Amino acid sequence: MRFTEITIIIGVLWLIELYNSSIGHALGAWGIYPRSIDGLVGVLVWPLLHANMSHLIANTLPIAILSWFILLRGFREYIIVTIGITLVAGIATWIFARPAFHIGASGLIFGYFGFLVAAAWYEKSLKSFVLAFFTIFLYGGIVWGIFPQGSQISWEGHFFGLLAGIILASYLEPPEIRRRKI
Repeated sequence: MRFTEITIIIGVLWLIELYNSSIGHALGAWGIYPRSIDGLVGVLVWPLLHANMSHLIANTLPIAILSWFILLRGFREYIIVTIGITLVAGIATWIFARPAFHIGASGLIFGYFGFLVAAAWYEKSLKSFVLAFFTIFLYGGIVWGIFPQGSQISWEGHFFGLLAGIILASYLEPPEIRRRKI
Protein backbone atom coordinates (compact mmCIF):
# COMPACT_ATOMS: atom_id res chain seq x y z
CA MET A 1 0.00 0.00 0.00
CA ARG A 2 1.36 3.41 -1.03
CA PHE A 3 4.59 1.73 -2.12
CA THR A 4 4.60 3.71 -5.39
CA GLU A 5 4.44 7.11 -3.67
CA ILE A 6 7.16 6.21 -1.18
CA THR A 7 9.38 4.82 -3.95
CA ILE A 8 9.00 8.07 -5.90
CA ILE A 9 9.77 10.20 -2.82
CA ILE A 10 12.89 8.23 -1.92
CA GLY A 11 13.92 8.00 -5.59
CA VAL A 12 13.76 11.78 -5.98
CA LEU A 13 15.89 12.29 -2.86
CA TRP A 14 18.47 9.80 -4.10
CA LEU A 15 18.59 11.23 -7.63
CA ILE A 16 19.15 14.72 -6.26
CA GLU A 17 21.91 13.46 -3.94
CA LEU A 18 23.61 11.51 -6.74
CA TYR A 19 23.58 14.62 -8.91
CA ASN A 20 24.70 16.80 -6.00
CA SER A 21 27.56 14.38 -5.26
CA SER A 22 28.67 14.55 -8.88
CA ILE A 23 29.01 18.35 -8.69
CA GLY A 24 30.81 18.48 -5.34
CA HIS A 25 27.67 19.13 -3.28
CA ALA A 26 27.30 22.60 -4.78
CA LEU A 27 23.52 22.40 -4.31
CA GLY A 28 24.07 22.80 -0.57
CA ALA A 29 24.34 26.53 -1.24
CA TRP A 30 20.61 26.40 -2.08
CA GLY A 31 19.78 25.49 1.51
CA ILE A 32 18.24 27.85 4.02
CA TYR A 33 20.70 30.56 4.99
CA PRO A 34 19.00 32.59 7.73
CA ARG A 35 18.10 36.21 7.15
CA SER A 36 19.64 36.40 3.68
CA ILE A 37 17.61 36.98 0.53
CA ASP A 38 19.50 34.19 -1.28
CA GLY A 39 18.74 31.87 1.64
CA LEU A 40 15.00 32.22 1.06
CA VAL A 41 15.22 29.77 -1.86
CA GLY A 42 16.16 27.15 0.70
CA VAL A 43 12.74 27.44 2.36
CA LEU A 44 11.34 25.59 -0.66
CA VAL A 45 14.08 22.99 -1.22
CA TRP A 46 15.90 22.33 2.06
CA PRO A 47 14.40 18.84 2.66
CA LEU A 48 15.61 17.71 -0.79
CA LEU A 49 19.29 18.53 -0.20
CA HIS A 50 21.79 16.56 1.87
CA ALA A 51 25.37 17.19 2.96
CA ASN A 52 26.57 13.78 1.73
CA MET A 53 25.49 10.22 1.07
CA SER A 54 25.69 9.30 4.79
CA HIS A 55 23.30 12.13 5.60
CA LEU A 56 20.80 10.85 3.05
CA ILE A 57 21.21 7.23 4.15
CA ALA A 58 20.42 8.27 7.76
CA ASN A 59 17.24 10.02 6.58
CA THR A 60 16.01 7.43 4.06
CA LEU A 61 14.34 4.85 6.30
CA PRO A 62 12.68 7.34 8.69
CA ILE A 63 11.33 9.44 5.81
CA ALA A 64 9.99 6.28 4.12
CA ILE A 65 8.32 4.88 7.25
CA LEU A 66 6.87 8.16 8.51
CA SER A 67 5.71 9.06 4.99
CA TRP A 68 3.93 5.70 4.86
CA PHE A 69 2.24 6.39 8.21
CA ILE A 70 0.93 9.74 6.97
CA LEU A 71 -0.04 8.29 3.58
CA LEU A 72 -2.23 5.82 5.50
CA ARG A 73 -4.23 8.90 6.49
CA GLY A 74 -4.62 9.92 2.83
CA PHE A 75 -2.58 11.28 -0.06
CA ARG A 76 -4.13 14.75 0.12
CA GLU A 77 -3.26 15.02 3.81
CA TYR A 78 0.28 13.82 3.09
CA ILE A 79 0.78 16.59 0.52
CA ILE A 80 -0.66 19.26 2.83
CA VAL A 81 1.45 18.08 5.79
CA THR A 82 4.65 17.84 3.72
CA ILE A 83 4.27 21.27 2.13
CA GLY A 84 3.13 22.80 5.42
CA ILE A 85 6.08 21.45 7.40
CA THR A 86 8.52 22.43 4.67
CA LEU A 87 7.25 26.02 4.57
CA VAL A 88 6.49 26.65 8.26
CA ALA A 89 9.70 25.05 9.55
CA GLY A 90 11.69 26.54 6.69
CA ILE A 91 10.48 30.09 7.34
CA ALA A 92 11.03 29.74 11.10
CA THR A 93 14.54 28.39 10.46
CA TRP A 94 15.23 31.28 8.07
CA ILE A 95 14.09 33.81 10.70
CA PHE A 96 15.54 32.34 13.90
CA ALA A 97 18.39 29.91 13.14
CA ARG A 98 22.09 30.58 13.42
CA PRO A 99 23.95 31.65 10.27
CA ALA A 100 24.75 28.41 8.43
CA PHE A 101 23.27 26.43 5.56
CA HIS A 102 20.37 24.32 6.84
CA ILE A 103 19.58 21.31 4.63
CA GLY A 104 18.24 17.78 4.88
CA ALA A 105 15.05 15.82 5.22
CA SER A 106 15.50 15.47 8.98
CA GLY A 107 13.45 18.63 9.59
CA LEU A 108 10.66 16.95 7.65
CA ILE A 109 11.15 13.76 9.68
CA PHE A 110 10.76 15.72 12.92
CA GLY A 111 7.70 17.40 11.45
CA TYR A 112 6.14 14.05 10.54
CA PHE A 113 6.92 12.78 14.03
CA GLY A 114 5.28 15.82 15.64
CA PHE A 115 2.28 15.59 13.34
CA LEU A 116 1.62 11.90 13.95
CA VAL A 117 1.93 12.16 17.73
CA ALA A 118 -0.10 15.38 17.98
CA ALA A 119 -2.78 14.01 15.63
CA ALA A 120 -3.48 11.27 18.19
CA TRP A 121 -3.90 13.91 20.86
CA TYR A 122 -6.34 15.97 18.81
CA GLU A 123 -8.28 13.18 17.11
CA LYS A 124 -8.44 10.54 19.83
CA SER A 125 -9.16 7.82 17.28
CA LEU A 126 -7.87 4.26 17.29
CA LYS A 127 -6.11 4.76 13.97
CA SER A 128 -4.29 7.90 15.12
CA PHE A 129 -3.30 6.26 18.43
CA VAL A 130 -1.89 3.20 16.66
CA LEU A 131 0.12 5.40 14.27
CA ALA A 132 1.36 7.54 17.18
CA PHE A 133 2.33 4.44 19.16
CA PHE A 134 4.43 3.03 16.33
CA THR A 135 5.90 6.47 15.60
CA ILE A 136 7.03 6.87 19.22
CA PHE A 137 8.16 3.24 19.45
CA LEU A 138 10.32 3.52 16.33
CA TYR A 139 11.51 7.12 16.55
CA GLY A 140 10.83 8.44 20.06
CA GLY A 141 14.57 8.90 20.62
CA ILE A 142 14.79 11.58 17.94
CA VAL A 143 13.36 14.19 20.29
CA TRP A 144 16.89 14.71 21.62
CA GLY A 145 17.72 16.11 18.19
CA ILE A 146 15.91 19.36 18.98
CA PHE A 147 18.78 20.36 21.29
CA PRO A 148 22.09 21.81 20.05
CA GLN A 149 24.58 19.04 19.34
CA GLY A 150 27.17 20.07 16.82
CA SER A 151 27.83 22.78 14.32
CA GLN A 152 27.03 20.44 11.42
CA ILE A 153 23.55 19.52 12.69
CA SER A 154 20.60 21.86 12.21
CA TRP A 155 18.91 21.36 15.55
CA GLU A 156 16.90 24.46 14.62
CA GLY A 157 15.48 22.70 11.57
CA HIS A 158 14.63 19.72 13.78
CA PHE A 159 12.98 21.92 16.41
CA PHE A 160 10.95 23.99 13.96
CA GLY A 161 10.02 20.85 12.01
CA LEU A 162 8.62 19.30 15.19
CA LEU A 163 6.67 22.48 16.00
CA ALA A 164 5.34 22.74 12.45
CA GLY A 165 4.08 19.15 12.61
CA ILE A 166 2.29 19.81 15.89
CA ILE A 167 0.73 23.01 14.52
CA LEU A 168 -0.46 21.22 11.38
CA ALA A 169 -2.01 18.41 13.44
CA SER A 170 -4.14 20.95 15.30
CA TYR A 171 -5.07 22.69 12.05
CA LEU A 172 -5.92 19.48 10.17
CA GLU A 173 -8.03 17.79 12.78
CA PRO A 174 -11.08 16.24 11.11
CA PRO A 175 -14.21 18.47 10.92
CA GLU A 176 -16.27 16.07 13.06
CA ILE A 177 -13.80 16.58 15.92
CA ARG A 178 -13.93 20.36 15.49
CA ARG A 179 -17.76 20.20 15.64
CA ARG A 180 -17.64 18.20 18.90
CA LYS A 181 -15.55 20.95 20.53
CA ILE A 182 -18.01 23.72 19.67
